[in-house]
Amino acid sequence: MREIENVTFANLFATPLLAHVWAEGAALNEQLKDRILEHARKSPSKDLTNVGGWHSETGRLEFCGQAGERLVAHMREMTEEATLRVYAGFGKSPERLNWTLHAWANVNAAGDFNKMHTHPGATWSGVYYVDTGSSDRADEGTPLHLSDPNPSRTSIFFPELSSSNVLIKPEPGLMILFPSYVPHGVLPHRGDRERISIAFNVRKEPFP
Repeated sequence: MREIENVTFANLFATPLLAHVWAEGAALNEQLKDRILEHARKSPSKDLTNVGGWHSETGRLEFCGQAGERLVAHMREMTEEATLRVYAGFGKSPERLNWTLHAWANVNAAGDFNKMHTHPGATWSGVYYVDTGSSDRADEGTPLHLSDPNPSRTSIFFPELSSSNVLIKPEPGLMILFPSYVPHGVLPHRGDRERISIAFNVRKEPFP
């Protein structure tokens, strides 16, 4: 055996990502969709990262009633699990943490999209899918676009082995969670009906 085979090898600065389809998603989504579309008809859109489409006010999905409360509970559960796993990767157990959560709904029609952005005032960011906006099951749907937070890595360090872009296919009931420093956006919607998602930020208190 060559001596060099005993070298220590590790990948530094990994970026965590959690994805989970909630079992009660189908039941929740029926209620969430009706409440969100009703609210969208009555409330003007916030113009933030969205180009076209409708962006609700931020809060805790009060306009979604009990379904919103259930979804917020799932967001908190996902956050706790993600944090536990990150600490475990460093061989540590987290102390009991306090979290501030803000969520909002997005409705994108054909051609609407969300510009690439980050959420510097949060710890975790996430998205939950209510309706992919496509009637064709074979359709890949309008994906979530995640970009490497260290772009120089993908342009100068073996670019053939890495990609600065990751596209995640939407699915009803799917929740994605990632660090808020990860650049993310949504490509122009091409489905035959409105794409409905719920985005959220979770902030560790005290921050950071």
